[in-house]
Amino acid sequence: MKTIVSILLMVGIFFGINTLSTAQILDSPRDGVCDEINLLDKKPIPYYPVREADVVWKKRIWRIIDLRQKMNLPFYYPETPQKGWKNFMTTIMDAIREGSITAYDPNDDQFLVPLTYQEIEKKFTGTDTVPIFDPENPQRILRYEVVVEDFDPTEVQRIKLKEDWFFDKQRSVMDVRILGICPVRNLYDDDGNQFGFEDMFWIYFPEARPIFAQAEVFNRKNGAERRTYDEVFWKRMFGSYVYKEENVYNREITDYASGMDALLEAERIKNELFEYEHQLWEF
Repeated sequence: MKTIVSILLMVGIFFGINTLSTAQILDSPRDGVCDEINLLDKKPIPYYPVREADVVWKKRIWRIIDLRQKMNLPFYYPETPQKGWKNFMTTIMDAIREGSITAYDPNDDQFLVPLTYQEIEKKFTGTDTVPIFDPENPQRILRYEVVVEDFDPTEVQRIKLKEDWFFDKQRSVMDVRILGICPVRNLYDDDGNQFGFEDMFWIYFPEARPIFAQAEVFNRKNGAERRTYDEVFWKRMFGSYVYKEENVYNREITDYASGMDALLEAERIKNELFEYEHQLWEF
């Protein structure tokens, strides 16, 4: 008899705890059908090791990703963070502030002169002078105060890429390695009209990959399969155009071509990469 009572008591305690746990879970609102924990410990896809002796051909290319293009909009949005989802520029600035990524001088893409977050913040945050009115007489200005304006990540609408294309004879494949990323900020006059661009800083891409591997990117076709910025770069899921190739004069395309000629020159460089790989094989 005591055994039966003990069993019934244990069963009652078990179901009571289970009911309490279920109630506690239901009492905590969850914005979704399940807990999204896939990106918490995600790591970047490792590069295949390449020996110098296996690289039989290489070309260095510089590209520009225009964030206004439809294909590149996931880099630009959301303008403000939403539920851990941040745009590309906010992800970079947060990582620099935390010390996870090192920023380098924008005047040299060889990653030689590091910059602190305070130096970047001082350079790219603006100031504005606002009047302080008398609360008893709104028409009377008591004084003027200088207000510091936070950096606006939406001012960045271009990203520069520095990458090496090479042919690996060990694997018999044409491959690419992104070496650096440089956000490009729009410049505006006092009337709000854009008049130019400004390179902000360079970051070493392999150093930033662990951060990008845990940064979510919006997927238009499937909300359950959110990619990361690292996967977007790995799969080349962005639109870009070439603005420079390595040359003896160290010139950009716009230094010796303009207008339609510049576009045709960028296309020629792009096709040269494709044709080199294509001509390696016989069909």
